[in-house]
Amino acid sequence: MSRLIVGPFNRVEGDLEVTLEVAAGRVRSARVNSPLYRGFEQILRGKDPMDALVFAPRICGICSVSQSVAAASALASLMKLEPPENGRLATNLILAAENLADHFTHFYLFFMPDFARDVYRHRPWFTAVQARFKAIEGSAAGDALPARAKLLSLMGSMAGKWPHTLSIQPGGSARPVEGGEKIRLYSILREFRRSLEKTLFGDALEAVAGLESPRDLEGWMAARAPAASDFRLFLEIAQDLALEKLGRATDRFLSYGTYSQGDGFMFRRGVWEGGFKPLDVDAITEDISHSWMAGPAKPQPPAHGVTQPLAEKPQAYSWCKAPRLNGDVAETGALARQVVNGHPLIRDLVAQSGGNVRNRVIARLLELALVVPAMESWVRALEPGAPFCHHAPVPEEGCGVGLTESARGSLGHWLEVRRGRIHNYQIISPTTWNFSPRDAQGVPGPLEQALVGVPVQEGETVPVAVQHVVRSFDPCMVCTVH
Repeated sequence: MSRLIVGPFNRVEGDLEVTLEVAAGRVRSARVNSPLYRGFEQILRGKDPMDALVFAPRICGICSVSQSVAAASALASLMKLEPPENGRLATNLILAAENLADHFTHFYLFFMPDFARDVYRHRPWFTAVQARFKAIEGSAAGDALPARAKLLSLMGSMAGKWPHTLSIQPGGSARPVEGGEKIRLYSILREFRRSLEKTLFGDALEAVAGLESPRDLEGWMAARAPAASDFRLFLEIAQDLALEKLGRATDRFLSYGTYSQGDGFMFRRGVWEGGFKPLDVDAITEDISHSWMAGPAKPQPPAHGVTQPLAEKPQAYSWCKAPRLNGDVAETGALARQVVNGHPLIRDLVAQSGGNVRNRVIARLLELALVVPAMESWVRALEPGAPFCHHAPVPEEGCGVGLTESARGSLGHWLEVRRGRIHNYQIISPTTWNFSPRDAQGVPGPLEQALVGVPVQEGETVPVAVQHVVRSFDPCMVCTVH
């Protein structure tokens, strides 16, 4: 058996190091290290509770809106505050714009360029992929970047700026939308829709969203040439490389639910483990046995968690804590959202092959087809002149929990206020769930499980299959440790 240390990874947000034990050309075990300590939870202690709206978005420049939504939700929970309908719709639109821009960017700029590497030069699809997705030189970036920029211009209208907007508040949105602006917002979404339908899917969004089974997907694929669209080309690659057999993790999926519908969520909250279960938020704990953190040996609920660095801790190998649900490992992300929500195609794919590289990418692209039409309906439902934000005093004492879904999965903020100041603030991001180290029972986190069995070719120092698995989770390492 040999040891291979892989990292840092290119095209991954933040620092990541993976230690692999390799035998007979395959990964036998993996340890995932988040090597950068951030300290945001410590920074927030002692601050005015409303300061969380300024500090939390700066955890990350890619998913700052998600952090804003979680912070605002925690404060709303503390303040017993509900937004007006316009505020709910505006928050949905701003969050969805960020999440979809992330999915879009990940596919075009982070994930697909790996298939243009010379290791695949003998594959029948290689010439088309290299022309389309080779880093810097491929044509895809020239199509994707303007489309992404146009979508994010919605942020300028609704949130003032991106990243680190301050428009999202506990009671809704501080930025009302005027009547004439609705037309501009709708035109932005229609233009993004046209880009998706022409280039990414080569089909109507509703047709892609309506694929209900693997047989439907196979039929859709068979009716089109590999170069007909970028999604079709990905499916060709996935079939040739058997990506459904690569990167299977725990097959326990978690979603906090997202895009408020007033009485629920567009994508519902819950847990999937061979069947749907309601989510018990109180069953979430954090284990620090293998983290460079001081604190109680027993896993703690995040509301009572401690973030105290201990860099010389024996047996520790990551700054990341190990979140667990009822003591178990859980995967989060677009695949988790769609299997929990009950999309029939995703449910069937997971039933066949579990969580894997192919299924994570399909679920991520499926969300583009599902959410853009919803965004169009939210814009139509905005009522200029009606309230966008409600207000309430911040109590001197109390607790709040803010749960949302970023592009990468379940994001939670836990807040405690004493004497009018933040006494404790704890954050569990999606990559904290997915890239967690082992717990006290020695059970590996989702990525550590997903890497077991991955092939490592002779002479590879950064195995390409390992990169496919890592990128299938779309990690954001700067969000991982606070």
